[in-house]
Amino acid sequence: MVERKLRWGIMSTANIGRVAVIPAILSSKNGEVVAVASRDAQKAAEFATSLGISKSYGSYEALLDDETIEAVYIPLPNSLHYEWIIRAAKAGKHILCEKPLALNAAQYLEISAAVKEYNVLLLEAFMYRFHPRTEKMVELVQVAGALGSLRMIQSSFTFKLTLLDNIRLRADLGGGALMDVGCFCVNISRTLAGEEPVAVQATAQWTTTGVDEQLAGTLRFDNGLLAQFDCALNMARRETVVVACSDGYFNAPAAFLPGKEKVLLHEFQNREEIQYEFAGCDEYQLMLEHFGECVLMCQPLRYSAEEAAANMRVIEALYQSARQDGSWQSVLPLNRQVRG
Repeated sequence: MVERKLRWGIMSTANIGRVAVIPAILSSKNGEVVAVASRDAQKAAEFATSLGISKSYGSYEALLDDETIEAVYIPLPNSLHYEWIIRAAKAGKHILCEKPLALNAAQYLEISAAVKEYNVLLLEAFMYRFHPRTEKMVELVQVAGALGSLRMIQSSFTFKLTLLDNIRLRADLGGGALMDVGCFCVNISRTLAGEEPVAVQATAQWTTTGVDEQLAGTLRFDNGLLAQFDCALNMARRETVVVACSDGYFNAPAAFLPGKEKVLLHEFQNREEIQYEFAGCDEYQLMLEHFGECVLMCQPLRYSAEEAAANMRVIEALYQSARQDGSWQSVLPLNRQVRG
């Protein structure tokens, strides 16, 4: 018996689709790529031909009108995510969208309402959460408890932009270090903590274009846990997560994009090191297979739109702190009224 495959449409010819997501769909056990769309019909056609995709469209609207497409992947600039998620939901398409889903928590909550109204699934593409090493990290702090109580999370995600016209440096497109890579640090902190922070603090360096090119922040949780992180668009590449507990600690090199080769997780307890080894895998493929299974089997996703909104609520509070000389800011619960 051949397993039915989820039929995908790709909304943009962005490079992340070419090098990561489309190859992951093609390698997955339950997905196939039906079409790609761009606002430039020739560009879409050339992109489709290069990847063996049968159909291309010169507009995103045309892709959404294609009744053979069941799900769409959206890697558009951050400022366009909100609009096209809503439009895709109205078209009855399930949605995988690059982070962040929108520019503020108010938009996230509108998105959450829309996917419920039109009965579609939506996932924010934090692919690292589907890597077995990340799952082991969550187990160590939330399930096993072998290292004692969780006390401190430290994470970094930095890299150096070389092109000054990069969209990450444009405020009108939702750019900035926190929105681009710092969101991973916020997300891993919340994921490992298993709860939401109550207050945050941040300081930043701003570009002349109005975005943060470097930001460092702290999340404070109600149980005393602290999570510190830094992110940047002007530093050498760093991806680290260090988790300290009362009786030991562990660290994960190349924490968010470990590649497809085997990776390690280093645990230290009583001055002894334990190395956990994980076979090579494609975390994008694992994410896509989970998404496809949930759509095809009518099951809920592991991570909800509300969870994504909670991540953005923390990011908003961090920006508020950074713009107010690093003052501590409360993180309001999602059931409190928010403004965009």
